[in-house]
Amino acid sequence: MTPGPFVPKILGFLCQWCCYAAADGAGIARYNYPPNLRPIRLMCTGRLDPLFIVEGFQAGADGIFAGG
Repeated sequence: MTPGPFVPKILGFLCQWCCYAAADGAGIARYNYPPNLRPIRLMCTGRLDPLFIVEGFQAGADGIFAGG
């Protein structure tokens, strides 16, 4: 029995004014993006506390994306 392909769990911290707005626009336009990306909206990526990244990995994320 061979396991299926590896699908990483990615946690995305997105700036409300640029990356999150783009992701929201893609959703409105009915574009699909991978279901393994979990977006989290921040007011600004400058407000991303490094502890959020550590907690993301502790919670089981395979990768972290910070977009601003």
